[in-house]
Amino acid sequence: MNKVAVIGGGAAGCMAAIAAARTGSEVTVYESGERIGKKILVTGNGRCNLTNIYADVKNYHGADTEFVRAAAEEFWVDETLALFNEMGVLTKTEDEGKVYPYSKQAGAVVDALRFELERLGVRVVTGFEVCDIIKKNKGFMLVSYDGRRERVETAVVTTGGRAAPSTGSKGGGYGLLEKFGHTVTELSPSLVQIKTKENVKSLKGIKTDAKLSLGSASKSGELLFTEYGLSGPPVFWLSAYLDTQKTIAADIMPEYSESEIEKMLIMRKEHAPQLPIESFFVGMLNKRIGQLIMKQLSILPLSKSAGELKDREISALAKKIKHWEFTVDGTMSWNNAQVTRGGIRTCEFDPKTMGSRLIDGIFAAGEILDIDGDCGGFNLQWAWTSGYIAGKNAAEFEWKKR
Repeated sequence: MNKVAVIGGGAAGCMAAIAAARTGSEVTVYESGERIGKKILVTGNGRCNLTNIYADVKNYHGADTEFVRAAAEEFWVDETLALFNEMGVLTKTEDEGKVYPYSKQAGAVVDALRFELERLGVRVVTGFEVCDIIKKNKGFMLVSYDGRRERVETAVVTTGGRAAPSTGSKGGGYGLLEKFGHTVTELSPSLVQIKTKENVKSLKGIKTDAKLSLGSASKSGELLFTEYGLSGPPVFWLSAYLDTQKTIAADIMPEYSESEIEKMLIMRKEHAPQLPIESFFVGMLNKRIGQLIMKQLSILPLSKSAGELKDREISALAKKIKHWEFTVDGTMSWNNAQVTRGGIRTCEFDPKTMGSRLIDGIFAAGEILDIDGDCGGFNLQWAWTSGYIAGKNAAEFEWKKR
């Protein structure tokens, strides 16, 4: 019976352990925290957006996204949904292909994984943070920070990245793999709020529907202004595309063309020429948004009347509403990020097995690898896919054939 160690009890780790145990192997999950699946609980705003029916290679980022395509041929969305259904998780597909548990509870997904691990006889050791993996004859020795040691035959590293460290993802797994010659790309927070050079503190807490663009990437949704810049679903989505582009353009009236908006503004000026421009957008845009736009275009003072607005100022306002630019000044910290951009280079692993090309018996899955997905269930799908493949192949690995 093969002894499989799964290092990390997150989404990828739980799936790896289930896949390995279903082969009949003896499996142990080593989790540094007090419980498994902690990060799953905060996904999808506590509802767990566990996959997306439209998941495709184009939804992923990394040095080699074809790595995802090869893995998807082994285990993908249909197989994931079938497995969760088998474990008792009824699902519901919502807008944009997002799949949630029908109960709308992330805890239900964690419980289903936990019950399946128990059913399969998987041993779960919490409070065991692996600090070293020592190569032994036909196997490895796992060493914890408190000095405990356990001998295993194969090891699946699913320790996650650096995003959301409060859930247990601290980046410790990178060092475990680097000692065997693996390399790590540059790491950065992704699916995270964006800081802007422009001061938008006066709009803190205000939400508005908008279409945001970053280079050729665009996303519509609810834009939230913060004291440091921008947040909201479309901002999180675009943060995955910050490689080279540094300017975000917001269209805060996407249903209308620039010429239509200009005509509206002219009509407003003609209808109420005595209205102070600080209230010019009332009924059209949030009052504070309108005032900040006026200030940024130097259309001042705000006490002057609408009748004093020049034609060029009306045109400038219409253009600003359709193309309001914000200069990216970084992102919020790892504490705010949902996922890590970058990771262990995928060229050093086999996408069909998730096995290391550098050291026999070592496998990896999930966020620790240089693959991250768009917002919308894509990262959890990668965790399920890579975890399942890694666990199954770690269990079927036989030293005697090497």
